[in-house]
Amino acid sequence: MNKLNQLTINQSQEGMKKKQFSCQELVEDCLKRIEKIDEKIKAFITVCKKRAIQEAKEKDEIIQREKDLENLFQKYPLFGIPVAVKDSFCTGGIKTTAASRVLENYIPTYDATVVKKLKEAGAIIIGKTNLDAWCHGSSTEASDFFTTHNPWNLNRLPGGSSGGSAAAMAADMVIGAIGSETAGSIRQPASWCGVVGLKPTYGRVSRFGLIAMASSLDCPGPITKTVEDSAIILRVLAGKDEYDSTSLSTPVPNYLEKINGGVEGIKIGLPKEYFFPQVQKEVIEKVREAIKVFEKIGAKIEEISLFDPQYAIAVYTILQRAEVSSNLARYDGIRYGRGREFFGEEAKRRIMLGTFVLSAGYYEAYYLRAQKVRTLICQDFLRAFKKIDVIIAPTSPSIALPLGSSKDNPMFGEIQDVLVEPSTIAGLPGINICCGFSSENLPIGFQIIGPQLSEELLLQVAFAYQNETQWNQRKPKI
Repeated sequence: MNKLNQLTINQSQEGMKKKQFSCQELVEDCLKRIEKIDEKIKAFITVCKKRAIQEAKEKDEIIQREKDLENLFQKYPLFGIPVAVKDSFCTGGIKTTAASRVLENYIPTYDATVVKKLKEAGAIIIGKTNLDAWCHGSSTEASDFFTTHNPWNLNRLPGGSSGGSAAAMAADMVIGAIGSETAGSIRQPASWCGVVGLKPTYGRVSRFGLIAMASSLDCPGPITKTVEDSAIILRVLAGKDEYDSTSLSTPVPNYLEKINGGVEGIKIGLPKEYFFPQVQKEVIEKVREAIKVFEKIGAKIEEISLFDPQYAIAVYTILQRAEVSSNLARYDGIRYGRGREFFGEEAKRRIMLGTFVLSAGYYEAYYLRAQKVRTLICQDFLRAFKKIDVIIAPTSPSIALPLGSSKDNPMFGEIQDVLVEPSTIAGLPGINICCGFSSENLPIGFQIIGPQLSEELLLQVAFAYQNETQWNQRKPKI
């Protein structure tokens, strides 16, 4: 069977279950794709070729021995699946850099909880993907090593900070990928690369072993080809973790159980403030077309009013910089990594601003006030969800921008993430899904936002749209 790298998780496992191809063939097909095109895209910092092939051989031996393959794949929902992991997650024995020269040669002695759960579910880590250094950015241009390119147009940015994972996914270099979001870093690159990006409720997935940017905001999540694949991976990742006190103990549902429930009678809110003049015309047009699809399949549409999302820029900038200054203080070159002289310009800017807003005489004027506005944003969403079930809006105000757009623009990330920052500040789940293409054949995404712990509903709504439109089946020509 050709082009195994283009399969979904279910398709991959069905093929292995029926012995149409081996796990080794699946992994090698993905590795061949990486070898063929990653020189152009530059999605990966590290590729674990030998380790991945060896693990695939071991998986094939298990398949050959196992009498009840149905039970095997139910017990291990990611058995044999090649997965890419953002290089901000610690991977025992595999270099973990956070795309920063400070950690250029750092090899952790343990796995992040997300990585541990992936392995326990049978996944094979095929490599570590590029990002903006320390997750500081929304372009993957701020990596200390190299810029990742968008598979739909190599002269365009993939978004960020999880741009490497989104680009790898869009280019069919892996079957699944993991990113993290602090204020758009899953949904925004997913939008620019035309894939599904799911940011769970804050605390739904453990942060243990994720190199911290802003601890009160960071949230790991899947980047996939389909909504169904996101549901499969989220079920693996979600749950309480004794190593992360902010992780939630709420029971984890089977996210696939109600995914095919449709949208009949579901109330969708359209926040008029999220369709402001700076959002590109084509983006608004495609999102409006998506709304018509939802109306056609039975959803109820209602215009609502929320705080202007641009308030979130100031709140996020202050809170995130403050937490960055605290989290990066540990990288002093004494215990591990290199000294602070290896920090890039963006990291230095954020450390300085964060230190300033936390300093005596300025804490109340900036940091404390930002926390109060954050509470107001949370309350604003709570009021909205008393009337409607989910919110739909553009994910990004633009399509993928040209290479170089983020250079000399310290507020690039905040501007590109303006539509996703409010929901992240409130700890809400959100999912990006492709709703069409621009006149330049670049993907356009929209986001579905729900109340805390409403991932099951978001996946149901997104699945209904994806089934009706199937934009995810279009592939970039590389």
